Amino acid sequence: MAPRKEKAEKVRANEAAAAVLNYLRKQNRPYSATDVSANLHNKVTKAAAAKILKDLHERSEIEGRPAGKQIVYHALQCPDSIIPSQIADLDATISSLRTQTADLQAATKTLRIALSSLNSTLSTSDLIASIQCLGIEKKEIVDRLASFKAGKAKNITKKEKNDVESEWTKWAAIAKRREKIAGEIWKLIEDVLPEGQKKGDVRALLGFEDYGE
Repeated sequence: MAPRKEKAEKVRANEAAAAVLNYLRKQNRPYSATDVSANLHNKVTKAAAAKILKDLHERSEIEGRPAGKQIVYHALQCPDSIIPSQIADLDATISSLRTQTADLQAATKTLRIALSSLNSTLSTSDLIASIQCLGIEKKEIVDRLASFKAGKAKNITKKEKNDVESEWTKWAAIAKRREKIAGEIWKLIEDVLPEGQKKGDVRALLGFEDYGE
């Protein structure tokens, strides 16, 4: 004959509330009335546990929140009950999250700059049009080069050559005279510059750097 299962001894009514509250504080986890009754080995019935938990919640001695079709309860989280090691762990977590946040913000900034750069570049259609234009320009240059290599370049006449050389000689002489005049003017200016005045800056400001020293 199988041994009889011992029946759990029920706690007294005035002790049931204390037993439930102490259990929640000790476990520090959320439980429903069914869980509390079962974990206390039915020393507190399910109905009694439900009523006790509801009363404790209404007196703000525990926290409770809906979880599906039932309500789960847990002990109040008192800061004084947190041990130093838990505080250290929380501080480490906060520090890690702050670092991650900073890294993510930096990455976000980099991505925004990259996006802005991409938006400022030519679109695909513009690039295709530009490539087509460059292709046409390249073909024209290649055709002209082939024409030159084939000896089809237009020869200039002796008169045209003489005219170009004459024009070059004329403007070269004018440029030389202007350079001489600019040099003389600069010498006059240089003589009256205040002491400490940088000559190079003045030359650049007046545009004399193009005429040499």
